[in-house]
Amino acid sequence: MRLATHIGAAAALIAVALTATASLARAEDRSQLMSCQALIDRAAPTEKENGAGAKQEVPELTRCRQIVREWMLRDARMSVDERGRPLR
Repeated sequence: MRLATHIGAAAALIAVALTATASLARAEDRSQLMSCQALIDRAAPTEKENGAGAKQEVPELTRCRQIVREWMLRDARMSVDERGRPLR
């Protein structure tokens, strides 16, 4: 009986730790999305001045564009916003 109680407590502790980690990861991802959008916005005028294909793209800009694409796909699949309100 004691073993079952300890296993249940350990499982609850692990669940709380995973939940906390997941919520931190989502907040970090959202801030990463915002910083990537800002980087892309700053790079857009420079690309227009130099020509879109004139020089090789910076790897960081490529990575940011991929992050924005992934977020767009993720948001398209979501039926609620960050606050839990229905989108449609």
